[in-house]
Amino acid sequence: MRQEEINLQSLTDNKDISVGYSDNNIVIIDSIQKFAEINAAHVSMNAIVICTNGKVKAEMNGKQMELHKNQVAVIPQNVIITDPMVSPDFDLKAMFFTNHILQSFLREKMNVWNEIVYIQRQHITTMEDNDILFYTHFYDMLRLCIDKNNDNPFRTDVVQSLLRSAILALCGALKQKMPELHVTDDTNTANAHFQRFLTLLSNANVKYQTVAAYANELCLSPKYLSSICKKHSDKTANEWIREYVLEDIRYYIKQTSLSIQQVSDRMGFPNPSFFGKYVKEHFGMTPSQLRKKKDERIK
Repeated sequence: MRQEEINLQSLTDNKDISVGYSDNNIVIIDSIQKFAEINAAHVSMNAIVICTNGKVKAEMNGKQMELHKNQVAVIPQNVIITDPMVSPDFDLKAMFFTNHILQSFLREKMNVWNEIVYIQRQHITTMEDNDILFYTHFYDMLRLCIDKNNDNPFRTDVVQSLLRSAILALCGALKQKMPELHVTDDTNTANAHFQRFLTLLSNANVKYQTVAAYANELCLSPKYLSSICKKHSDKTANEWIREYVLEDIRYYIKQTSLSIQQVSDRMGFPNPSFFGKYVKEHFGMTPSQLRKKKDERIK
């Protein structure tokens, strides 16, 4: 079975979809005129999709899902979509975004997103009339910023600020609809442990720690913690830790005036030299180069 890759580049290169905005972390889709004739797709970015007309049926990681008009789908990164079937009048608006920008947008509220998509698996929600009105006005304002401010030096910052507000509002609305977790069997126990790990990781002042250190704080074995992480998210505990560490590094270096040594100390690295090697390994540049680098626009 041929599997298409849905990523930032493939979205911006696809002439069958209308891209309203894109930068190195975000792609906004205004409309999809022709659904790609594919059997399967690997979606490598996080996505929020609103069905504006018609409906679509597909399997997401083997689970049957159906999206109708005025419903929103929240999709985590690295899912497999198979056997899509769409109505002739199907259309959508969607935002695809990297994990980096999602972490940057949500920061301490990232645990809410993780609970929605990995614990509760609340992927599809029907929007009420007042929700539709809210996001319609929000989208209109976003379009004005995109269309009228091409030469504004802060265009990307303005667009991302609006998107951050929209994602926060959506996460808040979805959180209100989430049922309480009831730990009554082994499955729910694993859910609760995974949720506790994500909350602990999100709230930790020093995230650069071993899996064993986190497992010890949760009174779990490192092997068990890694297994439940893999089961719930297809990512290991180490990968989760690294994701959060890298985003904290990016935040402290690019968004604060802390010195490189202060960032190294705050992040829990043994010394600035080791910190520099870690940054170089994962970002391909030194901490000083990362601080100077500006996010480039694609479109």
